[in-house]
Amino acid sequence: MIPAMERDDVESGATAEGEGTSVGEAKWSAIRALEPEFPGIDADDVEFEVLDEGDPGEGRPARVRAIVDESEWEEEDGPVEDPVERIREMLTRVTRGFGLRASVEIEETGEEIRATVNGEDLGLLIGKHGSTIDALQHLATRIAFHGREDRKNVVVDAAGYRERREGALRRAADQAVSDALAYGRPVELEPMSSPERRIVHTYLRDRTDVQTHSEGDEPDRRLVVTPVRST
Repeated sequence: MIPAMERDDVESGATAEGEGTSVGEAKWSAIRALEPEFPGIDADDVEFEVLDEGDPGEGRPARVRAIVDESEWEEEDGPVEDPVERIREMLTRVTRGFGLRASVEIEETGEEIRATVNGEDLGLLIGKHGSTIDALQHLATRIAFHGREDRKNVVVDAAGYRERREGALRRAADQAVSDALAYGRPVELEPMSSPERRIVHTYLRDRTDVQTHSEGDEPDRRLVVTPVRST
C-alpha cells in the first residue's frame, strides 16, 4: 500500500503531505489525502512542493506537500451517481495527475466492475509490487459505492498487470509447496498485499498436503506454506 499521508490541520485541509516510492507517487498520495474535502480535485488544482526526492537504495520515501489553489478548484454541481462513471472519473483524474497518456476501459458484469488503464509507461501507476494499483483499487471501491448498499467487486488493472502478477504468484506458490514438501518445513513467501495473499490462499486451499496462513504486520505481512504431517 501507499504509505499513510499526514494532514496539515493548521491549513484546514488546504494542505496535505504525501509519501511514495517516487515523487509522482507521493504527489498522487497527497491528492488522495485532499480528495475528501475537495471532491474532484486533481493535479491542475494544486501546487506541489517537493520536500524530499527520496532514495530507494536507502529505503527513504519521496515526500511532497500539495497546496490547494482554491481559485482553480471548483466543486462539481452534483455527485456522479453511477459507480462505473465514478470509477472512470477517478482513474482519469489520477492518470492525468501522473502525467500519463492513457485511456480507461470499463467492463461491468452482474458481480464485478473491471477497469483497465491502457497506455505507455504505466509502471508508475502500478508501483513497486503493485502497491499503487492496489491502493487505487481500494480507493475505487470506496468511491464507487459510497453511500450505496448494493456493491460489486471492483478490479483496477493496467495493461494486463493483474493476469501477469497472478501467474507469478501461482508460480511462487508452486515453488513454496515444492520446497515445503521436499524439506519438511514451513516456507515463507515474499511480503504481499491482502488481495495477493488471498489469491495464493485460494489457489492452494484444495490441497491436502499443505496448509497456508499469514504472519507479520503490514506492509511486511507474509504468507507461509506449511506441510501437513500424515498421521
